[in-house]
Amino acid sequence: MRLRHPSGRIVHLTCGVSLIEAVTPADAFAMLGPAVNSLRAGLTENAAATAKLGIALRLSHPLAAALMADGRARTRLRAELDARSLEVVTLSGGPDAEGGGVPPLPDWSQPVRLQHTLALARILVDLLPEDEVRGSVSTCGLGRREDWDEARERAGERHVRRLSAGLADLAWRVGRAVRTGFRPEPGYVLDTPEETVAALTRVDKDRLGTCLDLAQVVRDWPAPEEGIDRITDAGLSVITARISDPTAPWQPVLRHLLAADTARTEYIEVEESGPPGAGLAYVMGELTALGLALESEPCTAP
Repeated sequence: MRLRHPSGRIVHLTCGVSLIEAVTPADAFAMLGPAVNSLRAGLTENAAATAKLGIALRLSHPLAAALMADGRARTRLRAELDARSLEVVTLSGGPDAEGGGVPPLPDWSQPVRLQHTLALARILVDLLPEDEVRGSVSTCGLGRREDWDEARERAGERHVRRLSAGLADLAWRVGRAVRTGFRPEPGYVLDTPEETVAALTRVDKDRLGTCLDLAQVVRDWPAPEEGIDRITDAGLSVITARISDPTAPWQPVLRHLLAADTARTEYIEVEESGPPGAGLAYVMGELTALGLALESEPCTAP
């Protein structure tokens, strides 16, 4: 759903919906309804229950390939979203979005990771609401550090450059932009703030940035707020802020990202770890306390 920050900027609050067990578009259509119905049922006591609901879809590699190859299937998926008063502005391409009975995708040293990410971007531009001009796709933190030798590093840099070029070409052709956020994770090339800045220092910062899991950030970074400042001071955007565990103490970090005079992230994605809708409702309450409000309502600073 769309929230207005006190600065006037729109921040999208979305809830993760997994379709990773779907292999074909027909599988996805069958899974979407029950997943969303249970989510809405958990929001019945919240103002968000009547708003257009934002969801962050996780598509398996086989499903993404099938949707990429079938424009009519993408059109039908968009129609299914509209019929259920849903909107999609983000797709997940990280490790938690891999399934469909196939092995995990290789890292960014392999071209298949590039192809999959560009496929997600192409799918997303067809799913975006009519009045939205851009969205985001998340991806893994380049690769496992223990495997990231010099050859893999060179290949990864080459594929990241091609990703930027592919996103630029997509924006030129369809008039809608997709940005990609690389997600720091323990054991990956992107792990600490310092490693993230060093690895992404030469990327196209207009189209590429980070996707931060705030639960992981507060757990693993010794100084979370300083780490975020280090990333943004280097010119890297926090494109998406994920809350994979609503029970973690992520609130100070999110407050830091959403300071009263600015909003340093555009997408907030919530993972439901308990009853459907409970995590989203809780995060919505925290955002309201920070002065954000539904787009249709007046917004006041906390």
